Amino acid sequence: MKRYWLSFLILAFAALATLPAAAADKIRLAITDVDGLETLQRDFGAFRDVLAKESGLEVEFFPVSGRTAAVEAMAADQVDFVLTGPAEYVVFNARLKAQPVVSWVRPDYYPQVVSLETAKITSAADLKGKKISFGEIGSTSQHLGPATILAEEGLVYSTDYEPVFLKVNAAVEAMIAGDIAAIGMNRTHLERITKNFPTQKFYVIRKGPELPNDVLLASDKVKPETIEIVRKTFAEKGPALLAAITSAEENAKYLGGSFVADVTDANYDVVRKMYTNVGITEFTQFIGN
Repeated sequence: MKRYWLSFLILAFAALATLPAAAADKIRLAITDVDGLETLQRDFGAFRDVLAKESGLEVEFFPVSGRTAAVEAMAADQVDFVLTGPAEYVVFNARLKAQPVVSWVRPDYYPQVVSLETAKITSAADLKGKKISFGEIGSTSQHLGPATILAEEGLVYSTDYEPVFLKVNAAVEAMIAGDIAAIGMNRTHLERITKNFPTQKFYVIRKGPELPNDVLLASDKVKPETIEIVRKTFAEKGPALLAAITSAEENAKYLGGSFVADVTDANYDVVRKMYTNVGITEFTQFIGN
């Protein structure tokens, strides 16, 4: 009988040895401002590989066509983590109870209101009764932030001026033509239009404070221990992850940045205040959708 059990145990261990190793936990990652799998691979492939290596998790891209598609994918349990902007985070949190995992610091990330130097607009008061372009509707740095700058200067949104929404280059053309008086934008937009319109001189009417950071958020369905693995990886391997991210030219906005692993929902209360400045008091829908 002993010989029988010994033979059985030997066969059992041999069978176990032939089984494949248990697969690493898989996380599905979406990025709201990157459209299509090919672009994801190009701009964030190196980052995904480093995150997978350092965390021990299998990281799979889930391409989305934008912020609304990302919310719908998370609601359908098709995606676990999403990298998105501060204004978008507020909606994810209100609709799906998504929580911030780590914020992505963008150096010199602030809103401003810009006009042409020749327009002689030197204060927010000079914009009363005029048209102002805010770029992408619902954007933290192009819309909510600049509108908040004007609100703090006493201008009521959509009452003291007319908001319009044009892409930045188109807005500059309209400003040159005299159709609009100013544009809401961030630092990188100003750098871009200064290069694209070398014969024009731009004037910053008002500059706002640093904005809350982009954020990697997690679905409320993700296991707490998985979230902790991701958070710990960013905390301990931040330089390697940042180097991978900024190896792609499209991610230059993160150059010189860092990660904050102790981010909380309260860090985004300032964004909720920005929403109220444009007349939004419920945060379950993206503006313009």
